[in-house]
Amino acid sequence: MKNPFLEVIQGVDRNFNRVLGRASYKSIFSIIEESAPGSTFIVDAWFGFQSMDILRDHVARAAITDVVELWCHAPPETVGERYGNRAGKRLPGHPGLAYVAELIELAREAQPCGIGPVLHVDTTGPVEMEQVLDWIRTSFEHKSGAVAN
Repeated sequence: MKNPFLEVIQGVDRNFNRVLGRASYKSIFSIIEESAPGSTFIVDAWFGFQSMDILRDHVARAAITDVVELWCHAPPETVGERYGNRAGKRLPGHPGLAYVAELIELAREAQPCGIGPVLHVDTTGPVEMEQVLDWIRTSFEHKSGAVAN
């Protein structure tokens, strides 16, 4: 969500990056809210940077009724290493290598949001996508009594 803004806005510092993050967060849920009923969305984000009350408010305002969460995780040092490897490829305005230490500390404390069923996915090895998809289908079947395709 941030990248189109970072392509246009120059000189984004860490504080303004955080403002863009909050605006992007709100934009995600605005798009969902304005979409046709019955639409399905996959949101790739960690929502732990803001209070869970803000997430719950966005979910309620967007009238989201069915949520499943894939909690993709790796050891904090691995998360930091992965970020460091990508840092030079990201647009200016994203935090650089100096963010790695902060990210490792965040990863030590990170937890699933838990507003729906949670599947823990260890990303240090191959992910069995058919198992993940089966879990998603089963989770929605239990919530609605219908079969998800």
